[in-house]
Amino acid sequence: PGTGDVALSLSQLLPLTGAVVVCTPQEVALLDALKAISMFQKVKIPLLGMIENMSGFVSPESGKQFDIFGSGGTQKAAEELQVPFLGKVPIEIDLRTLGDRGQMAKLYENEPLSRPFTKVCYQLSKQLALSAVASPQKPQLPVL
Repeated sequence: PGTGDVALSLSQLLPLTGAVVVCTPQEVALLDALKAISMFQKVKIPLLGMIENMSGFVSPESGKQFDIFGSGGTQKAAEELQVPFLGKVPIEIDLRTLGDRGQMAKLYENEPLSRPFTKVCYQLSKQLALSAVASPQKPQLPVL
């Protein structure tokens, strides 16, 4: 996250396939996302897509959804920027708990909890495949 010296240095030093920008749907967060996109363009790192994080909270008691940080802002920005939108990840207590415990693999033991991530992974895989087709790499043959 971010566009500071660390992010810039890492993006210049590491061989990256591409970048994914993750942000909340708030307008102020989207301003930071735009800075990150601009940075990736300057260092010629392909943008694979955008993800909306903390996109709504569903009350366990009532089942009602609350858009605490708004909703749809990241998707709208992605469309305006002609960047693939990879999906939304809601605010979820169990997700936070698994993350705090370092047990994100357990996410996939709970299908409803894993559904947003599965969708994001599918969309990201699709973008990687499309990127590979658009810019095929020459195979490296061993030197004899």
